[in-house]
Amino acid sequence: MNSENQKKPFKTWSRRSTIFPDMVGHTVMVHNGKQFTPVYINENMIGHKLGEFSPTRTFRGHVAGDKKAAKK
Repeated sequence: MNSENQKKPFKTWSRRSTIFPDMVGHTVMVHNGKQFTPVYINENMIGHKLGEFSPTRTFRGHVAGDKKAAKK
């Protein structure tokens, strides 16, 4: 990725960027709206977007005492 052939992680806000074969083996810090998530690039990710591997929402689970759902 860089001229010294170092695989130092770099930060990006661009979640729509496509992963190319040159990026394999590098770690990219992808912004999810709140913080940067480290994403290690492997061969299976080529052609996908960076944002696919940095989730933006946290699932906190379903409510245990939801009586509306139990009636249906």
